[in-house]
Amino acid sequence: MEALKSFFEVVSGWVWGPVMLVLLVGTGVVLTVLLKGLQFSMLGYALKQAFCPSSRKEKGNNHEGDISHFGALMTALSATIGTGNIAGVATAVVVGGPGAVFWMWITAIFGMATKYGEGVLAVKYREVNKKGEMSGGPMYYIQNGLGKNWKWMAFAFALFGTFASFGIGSSVQSNSVAQAVETSFGINPSYTGVVLTVLTAIVVLGGIRGIAKAASLIVPVMAVLYVLGGLVIILFNLDLVGPAVSLIFSDAFTGQAAAGGALGAVIRYGVARGVFSNEAGMGSAPIAAAAAKTDHPVRQALVSMTGTFLDTIIVCSITGIVLVMGLMGAGGEFIKPEISGAALTTTTFDKLLPGPGGLVVTIGLIFFAYSTILGWCYYGEKCATYVFGEGFANVYRVVYVGSVMLGTVLSLDLVWLASDTFNGLMALPNLIALLLLAKVIVSETRDFKQKINSGELPR
Repeated sequence: MEALKSFFEVVSGWVWGPVMLVLLVGTGVVLTVLLKGLQFSMLGYALKQAFCPSSRKEKGNNHEGDISHFGALMTALSATIGTGNIAGVATAVVVGGPGAVFWMWITAIFGMATKYGEGVLAVKYREVNKKGEMSGGPMYYIQNGLGKNWKWMAFAFALFGTFASFGIGSSVQSNSVAQAVETSFGINPSYTGVVLTVLTAIVVLGGIRGIAKAASLIVPVMAVLYVLGGLVIILFNLDLVGPAVSLIFSDAFTGQAAAGGALGAVIRYGVARGVFSNEAGMGSAPIAAAAAKTDHPVRQALVSMTGTFLDTIIVCSITGIVLVMGLMGAGGEFIKPEISGAALTTTTFDKLLPGPGGLVVTIGLIFFAYSTILGWCYYGEKCATYVFGEGFANVYRVVYVGSVMLGTVLSLDLVWLASDTFNGLMALPNLIALLLLAKVIVSETRDFKQKINSGELPR
């Protein structure tokens, strides 16, 4: 077991090395340039498409697809808004310093273009399976967009995605829930496991429509609750906001608070945790985007793009700013804590808002992790059926539900390392495909704008 753990430590370090981080951010930069900063000029329009479908003449009910734009967005957000927003941000701040928050913002800004590109290709190259449901994502736009000679890369993505789903998607998340419940309420992890497994089975055995319905209820409520909790802390401690933001910007270019005082550490942990949180470039979110009812690939892509904005610019920013506020000394200097992860976020929220502060984080972690379990079940199922065939869907769901229970009662050090590695391996074929199909993304964008301006498509 130790040998296997050492193997994944080495591979994970290579996969998530400088080359991967440059490729992740670089892809976003390239698409930003080619799309002429679309994530800035069309963000307002994109948010309107996601949350105000009644503003259009058609709501998309008669278009091909399984779920609404909002349902697809919530399914994607259910998988992205999770432990990364609470524990991941804390790790970045502790190891990389306050400046890591700034680099998370930079990653998100360019990641919006990446997420947009994934959405365009997901809808354009999706297929209808034997059940009449949509199947899409990187494996399909690699196969159908790049051609049969690239099918090996599509297969590799789907295989890595299948393995990753049992780690970062189910067992790791259920383990986080069990630990949080035991710490806060003293409930035995096995009891939590039984309840969580049953709740997961009820939802995921119903397929994408059941997952989308649950996500559309859980994600908005918990995200709003968490953000409001953070905003209350900020309002109650306004005198700390200015110094905290100033420290974030100054440390972003000095790295004085980072481990070893290295600027590279600030950038590395900011970028890595930003990507871990919003999954831009990972290739997971376009699997949900492909299921959306839409009249044009670009419309859903714009909705998908808002996911990165909501996840990192909104939710992660709340966590990051509150953490820096709580870790500043009397002179405005950064005091490195002895704890990290979710424990640090919980302690800091409770320190600045005694009583309800820590409870907001605990409840948020529980529901965010549960929603991630639901979203990743859909991702993993689509990857698994691509590799093993549509008949494997029910088998996958049963095994996935079982892994939720195992996660609550087992030590998961090896699973964390393995899933982290497979997540990185997923990103490689996806990013290569995005760069090779960049012209298609630009062409579809131009086509959408022309049809909107001519009145051929509703605004």
